[in-house]
Amino acid sequence: MPNRLAGETSPYLLQHAENPVDWYPWGDEALAMARALDRPILLSIGYSACHWCHVMAHESFEDPEVASLMNENFINVKVDREERPDLDAIYMRVTVAISGGGGWPMTVFLTPSGVPFYAGTYFPPGDRFNIPSFRRVLDHVTRTYRERPEAVEKTTRSVSEFLASGSSVDVGESYDETLLNRAFLGLVASFDEQNGGFGGAPKFPPAMALDFLLRHHERSGDTRALEIVESTLIHMARGGLRDQVGGGFHRYSVDATWLVPHFEKMLYDNALLARAYTDAWLATGQRFYRTVAESTLDYVIREMTSPEGGFYSAQDADSEGVEGKFYVWMPNEIQAVLGPTDGPIVADYLDVTVAGNWEHRSIPNLKDDPGAIAARHGVSVESLRALVDRSLPRLRDARSQRIAPGRDEKILASWNGLMLRAMAHAATVLGSDRFRRSALANGTFLMDALVRDGRARHVYARGVARQNGFLEDYAYVADGFLALYELTFAPRWLLAARSLVDSAIAHFADDERGGFYDTSDDHETLIARPKDLYDNATPSANAVLVDVMARLAHLCGDEEYARRAADAPRAIAEVATQSPSAFGRWLSAIDEMTREPIEVAIIGDPESGLTGGLLQVVRQRYMPGRVIAVCAPGDAEATALVPFLRDRAAIDARPTAYLCRRFVCQPPTTEARELARQLDGR
Repeated sequence: MPNRLAGETSPYLLQHAENPVDWYPWGDEALAMARALDRPILLSIGYSACHWCHVMAHESFEDPEVASLMNENFINVKVDREERPDLDAIYMRVTVAISGGGGWPMTVFLTPSGVPFYAGTYFPPGDRFNIPSFRRVLDHVTRTYRERPEAVEKTTRSVSEFLASGSSVDVGESYDETLLNRAFLGLVASFDEQNGGFGGAPKFPPAMALDFLLRHHERSGDTRALEIVESTLIHMARGGLRDQVGGGFHRYSVDATWLVPHFEKMLYDNALLARAYTDAWLATGQRFYRTVAESTLDYVIREMTSPEGGFYSAQDADSEGVEGKFYVWMPNEIQAVLGPTDGPIVADYLDVTVAGNWEHRSIPNLKDDPGAIAARHGVSVESLRALVDRSLPRLRDARSQRIAPGRDEKILASWNGLMLRAMAHAATVLGSDRFRRSALANGTFLMDALVRDGRARHVYARGVARQNGFLEDYAYVADGFLALYELTFAPRWLLAARSLVDSAIAHFADDERGGFYDTSDDHETLIARPKDLYDNATPSANAVLVDVMARLAHLCGDEEYARRAADAPRAIAEVATQSPSAFGRWLSAIDEMTREPIEVAIIGDPESGLTGGLLQVVRQRYMPGRVIAVCAPGDAEATALVPFLRDRAAIDARPTAYLCRRFVCQPPTTEARELARQLDGR
């Protein structure tokens, strides 16, 4: 018999709907039942693509005897962390404090009022590696709650005080380029010279730190920053972290060399990395980065896009109960697809061998230089590249006949905002029609399904939008709408971004201590109101909102946006310098705030080829801090929205560009070559 989760829309909760555990979704019913029966709450938090969540479910939650212990002694609540990032943030903070570590599945035991008194992550079915068995934990917590109420009360009092203390940061008076230089040196100190990235295993793709480093290189000309960016991007893209056959990136690498990934694929990683590789191509002109960005976004369009235009959340690590089975190969499998002549060459290119590089099979990766591979097989490098280009789609088609990992088809506004920014940015700088179509479809979907009257909903699943939006929804989607404005210059996207920012200020701002809460003032009352300033797997929503406000202030001349954007980094600047790898998005926002603005106004039909020629000059330069607006002559709506479009005319009825830097304007020009000269003279 299905339990109460059968009526939910979350794929993760539905995975547990047939468990013998009497699961409740988070809500008033579960909390009221805990109070009525005076039972502790067993809160289990995970997500659909989480490998160890599946393991614990199979070992414990599907076991009738374990389920019986849970049902007799607890009110059992299952939460999808992606649907409820607020609950995840609160209880993860406590879990780390109590157990010394965090992760998923997260297992937290609460009083009926929702305050934790014991917490951990994965618990095995038997004692293992100094981790107590789940049954032993259940017995210990049950006896403690019944027989030692004073101990439970002492712990919950400490936890409540801990949560009330909030994040402690030193508030500075100012921030400047000197602070950014110190943060850069901190990243240099932790850089892995041999393998790229920062620190040792496991390694997560550091997209936010790379964005800051690329900005630092552009600002300072420091080649060391660019070396770190390029080394990291190349190692990640050549390793098993990247799906060499199907495109896109896995979640993280379990080793230091980026070879063996944790095989789940998350929408947010692919959004952040697609943008990083696009910007690297802009900054360097190296075709490899463009190829990686394009293959990543093509994967999203092909495998992660709903019929409505929304982007799905994730793909599982497991298929047929085995992690990574879908993605690994043997040489004979490649030869069966490509034949005895081409198969061995492509297998060599992908480092697929009989011995294997992981559990007796091979994770495709680009181990050797193409020149060396071409020489081994007596072909030219050009012939090798052509062979690989025509072979990878055939391998992908063959792989599609395997049993695929599960796909989490819920659509999160926040993660869609990240991918919308990446897709629209790539469409803008690469001139891609397919990326443009995808970005416009996604923006339209978000406006229709998840954003109404400036208020956002968080999740869309099975045709229904649910859950009050969080700060990340407002910040990330506004960022995506701004990118759509720069792609199309349609006022609706600028108006939509402003509307979301205005709502964020009205409902999330902490006017007493600065910054923004993660939850709105009309959100469900929880045991704490979280305000997460760090980058996690996704960027700090506070930092993204600051960056959006700064760019809107330049575009729209809004003094409140400018003031709030300028004030917000004061509370985080010093700690961001001390721990730059945890504050990459903040560092980029601070970089944005400390740049002198570059404004480009083009008066001309946005759809005109001549206007496009001027736009191309601007779009194919890596220029952090620049804002651009385009409108047809006499477009009153556009000039009302963007003040620096006003009082400017098209010279001789031709599209005309106006470049202003440091509040000083260059002579207007109708010539792309002259605009390029002006831009390069900055």
